[in-house]
Amino acid sequence: MGKLVVSLDGVVIKEVQLTKDKTTLGRRPYNDIVIDNLAVSGEHAVLQMVGQDVFIEDLNSTNGTYINGKAVKKQLLAHNDTVEVGKYKIKYMVDDGTDYEKTMIMKPGTMSGGAGYTSSGRTSGFGALVGGGAPTPVGPATIRVMNGAAAGREVMLTKVVTTVGKPGVQVASITKRPTGYVLAHVEGASRPSVNNTPLAGETVGLKNGDVIELAGTQMQFVQAA
Repeated sequence: MGKLVVSLDGVVIKEVQLTKDKTTLGRRPYNDIVIDNLAVSGEHAVLQMVGQDVFIEDLNSTNGTYINGKAVKKQLLAHNDTVEVGKYKIKYMVDDGTDYEKTMIMKPGTMSGGAGYTSSGRTSGFGALVGGGAPTPVGPATIRVMNGAAAGREVMLTKVVTTVGKPGVQVASITKRPTGYVLAHVEGASRPSVNNTPLAGETVGLKNGDVIELAGTQMQFVQAA
């Protein structure tokens, strides 16, 4: 279960447990989290729970929504992420004891010599984001890039959340759960597809051999028996 800790100038104002599928944030009194400040739009942002994951989406607010100092449109929240709206800071905390690390952006060309992925998830030729935390009992799995400059590259899905794609174009997350791996749409006008079928809901379960396509890149999900 996640919660939000709202503070202003270092002083905690309120704590909100995330128990609903959708939690709205804004200046208007009908929001679930009301921040009565002119820097906050009437309907500023919405938080959506998808299983154990929480996404935040900016609702075209006037002053924007920031996570750890970076403006975002929609992003998966990780433990200890700080959401900023106006002068207010909202820390997201996971209460289940899972040790999440914040997502890191890995851009093309960050490695030399064409070495491809390292244990940190860096890649040459394919922009990726990789984040994660404590492993779960689910068996090991990898994603293998099938086309483009990074064809043949592989990355192990050993973290709780692995986010892949091209920031600002199309991004998806693969979440490791006790019951298996789940793909979710994070960013981009078009949704990723699995086996040539666009993602219809918020998430879809992955099975060995599934082909994921996003941002023009095809990746195969491979899970050991």
